[in-house]
Amino acid sequence: MILDIDISGLGVIERAELPLGPGFTAITGETGAGKTMIVTALGLLRGGRASADAVRSGATKAVVEGRWQLDSDSPAARLAADAGAELDENDELLVARQVSAEGRSRAWLGGRGVPASILADLGERLVVVHGQSDQWRLRSEGAQRAALDAFGGAELRTARSAVREAHIRRGELRSELQTLSDAEAERELEAARLRRALADIEPAEPQPGEDVTLLARIERLSNLEALRRDVGQAHELLAGDSSAGFGGEGGGSSTELVSQVRSLIDSATSSDPALGELGQAAADISFAIDELGLRLAGYLDGLEAEGSGELAQLNDRLTLLTSLTRTYGPTLDDVIELGSQAGMQLLDLENDSTRIQELETQIAEAEATLAAAASRLTELRTATASLLEERVTTELHALAMPAAQLTVEISPLDEIAAHGGDRVAFMLRPHPGTEPTPLGKGASGGELSRVMLALEVVLADVSSVPTLVFDEVDAGVGGSAAIEIGRRLQRLSANAQVIVVTHLAQVAAFSDNHISIEKSSDGQFTTSSIRRISGADRTQEIARLLSGLSDSETGNAHAEELLELAAANRAAPGGAGHDAAADGSRSVV
Repeated sequence: MILDIDISGLGVIERAELPLGPGFTAITGETGAGKTMIVTALGLLRGGRASADAVRSGATKAVVEGRWQLDSDSPAARLAADAGAELDENDELLVARQVSAEGRSRAWLGGRGVPASILADLGERLVVVHGQSDQWRLRSEGAQRAALDAFGGAELRTARSAVREAHIRRGELRSELQTLSDAEAERELEAARLRRALADIEPAEPQPGEDVTLLARIERLSNLEALRRDVGQAHELLAGDSSAGFGGEGGGSSTELVSQVRSLIDSATSSDPALGELGQAAADISFAIDELGLRLAGYLDGLEAEGSGELAQLNDRLTLLTSLTRTYGPTLDDVIELGSQAGMQLLDLENDSTRIQELETQIAEAEATLAAAASRLTELRTATASLLEERVTTELHALAMPAAQLTVEISPLDEIAAHGGDRVAFMLRPHPGTEPTPLGKGASGGELSRVMLALEVVLADVSSVPTLVFDEVDAGVGGSAAIEIGRRLQRLSANAQVIVVTHLAQVAAFSDNHISIEKSSDGQFTTSSIRRISGADRTQEIARLLSGLSDSETGNAHAEELLELAAANRAAPGGAGHDAAADGSRSVV
């Protein structure tokens, strides 16, 4: 529960502390005193949108601090711990929010800076705020369906989760099928291309670098005659016959010339042994010439063995590889890669066709699962609707609508949605002889206020949110109906902390804790103060709410009568039985 809220620089509030605690707290004050700033402060602590407009004129920032008491094992406490916040020794958690005059916002949880979204997640577990806008939201089918499902408890929530999961599963399968179906034409074209590629590439069996090797071989064969001429002449120079050597008349082959040089050096060596090294060099040259001559002769023999038919075959092969490269390239390596991968790619495409058939089967199964889950949810909603109708109608009778009747109509949707296959409509018959009409069409503001309060009282037994805030939800209500609203809010506070911003004395009289907001002005600025009132001060405030005259003896007498009625209701069996002074008398969140 919320123990207190400290506010500074927010709207008309310069600095104020709002003492709360257990039970039913009523907040009253004159129009413009700043009652709505309390709801604004709570909105900031719940991670709501921060606006510079909320900062008090002349202030640099607005700061709101709320002190909560939590059960250390509650989901809210665990969420706070996950965010790095810690409860103090009294299991209390400090939540703070600051808004600058420029509109910048900061948030703290347990003294640790956190994103505002963390406060929003925590706020959903700690506080529910009902305002006049919520009355209008109650007109929507979604809000009515949510109320019915909340009343249905754990079994209905489980059934709804099963529908949601089945709906998600069907959606995923449908999406995958749609994707594959949309690409089917492209897959067929790609499969045809891959089949053509395999038919062209596999028989050719191209090898890496083969085109380069072919070009080199073709170049060699294309110049075969020139090779024979040049290499032949070189061979003749080395080892041609001595009588008609390439060197001309009187010349000889290189072999003969070197042999003559060697003989002359050998002869001279007998006279000068130092020429022995030169003789060895001449011998080496002779051996090298002989070796080169043998290799040239071998090369010429090889040329004679190469036939002219090979060149035509090589040109045909190069033409084939060039065609493949042009079609599937840009390089021969790309052609080879395509040939090695096309089979697997083609298999994947064929598997897509198989996957389409599998998906169609799985979607049919998912449809059946979803239909069964939705049917079970409809059964539970139908049973829950009967009980909700009875309980809410009973509450409406107690809220000065003795002939009113709420009915819940459940009809099928055209297609099952994530929330099920049901259209839920709350129908209200306010008076005998009238036809039930949807809340969204026929109910007045006062009737909506009472329907919402009746629902809240009924749902309190199944709600896990510990604090309920009502912002002038009693608008349009008065007289005995207002007394019954006060009585019901008092009853509701037996199971939750209830905070009500109200302008009705009949409602405020039933509170355990009465907070008054008063405004004052120095001619330039309006300032509001907040204080807890009791005794004569409370009697005068109730009288002011009743008649606008806080000093009227008649008004005070009427106020005392209201307070006595509320006290008797509290003390009666089944009453709320709260003592605002005993802050520790109530179990916490």
